[in-house]
Amino acid sequence: MTLKIITAIFLLLALPFLTVAREIKTKAELDSAIILIGDQVKLNIEIEFPDDVEIFFPVPSDSLGEHVEIVERKTIDSIQLDKNRLKMMQSFIVTSFDTGHHTIDPFYFEFSVNGMTDSVPTNPTTLHVFTLPKLDSLMNAMQGLIDIKKPYEAPITFKEVAPWLFGILLGAGLIFLIIYAINRRKNNKPIFSFPQKPKEPAHIIALRELDQIKKQKLWQQGKVKEFYSEVTDATREYIGNRFGIMAMELTTDEIIRKINEQKGLLDDKSFEYLKQMLSSADLVKFAKFTPQAEDNELLLVNAYFLVNQTKIEVQNQEEEEQNEEEEGEDVILK
Repeated sequence: MTLKIITAIFLLLALPFLTVAREIKTKAELDSAIILIGDQVKLNIEIEFPDDVEIFFPVPSDSLGEHVEIVERKTIDSIQLDKNRLKMMQSFIVTSFDTGHHTIDPFYFEFSVNGMTDSVPTNPTTLHVFTLPKLDSLMNAMQGLIDIKKPYEAPITFKEVAPWLFGILLGAGLIFLIIYAINRRKNNKPIFSFPQKPKEPAHIIALRELDQIKKQKLWQQGKVKEFYSEVTDATREYIGNRFGIMAMELTTDEIIRKINEQKGLLDDKSFEYLKQMLSSADLVKFAKFTPQAEDNELLLVNAYFLVNQTKIEVQNQEEEEQNEEEEGEDVILK
């Protein structure tokens, strides 16, 4: 009887832990499973988990088995999937100097819930390493007589196939437009529609949200993580409305890369402020970093500066109404 009671108590305590374990998803994947000897390839590992679970990333040694070596370790990145789930990722540059089929063992992520600790593995991966085919053929040929190669035809040039290629693309485009127009007409929608101008400028929306966050005094109440999340969410939304970059769906590194690709999008000072804001928020949200009061105030000041520095002054009300009248409405072709 006592054994049954102990077993029941253990199951009741372990049930939440087992439920959380089923919600954790891991994956390991090579960018390419086939390489030549000495080439390098990226190995990606990732984990999805509820945000109330503490995750400990694996720290592998410089060798993944006997034949695969780690050349470079990338920093751990993270992304908020929804309100309750996070996704963390890390990449490794690996290589091998031995031909063959080399299995890379699973990576184990440790996690902790309610004081209980366990681990979940990724899937194993296999790296296939080959030598240079041309080098093998030459070495084999040197061992015996080399046959005279048959004459071969000259390769076809782009100039010869260009007319056919353009004709095929043009025909495919026309077929697509016809099908698209038929579907739009069946659904009683205009063939061509144009997005309406936003009712409010991006900076007006952003400043209103920042004012609201300032009034809430979240970090003064100990809600530091919520404060950083709301400030960076308002900033990401502003970047999307102002510059057309879907920042809400991107990680910090992806946002910075997108802005770098568009030269002149931000001045140097605004760009540095943005990087500092997003990096600080990642540390607070995902690395459990505790900022000082001056850091909290500086985050909000930087957000205001970024919006005011990059905002576009709008036209007056009469000019806006006149422009809207000139734009006209969508036309349905029948």
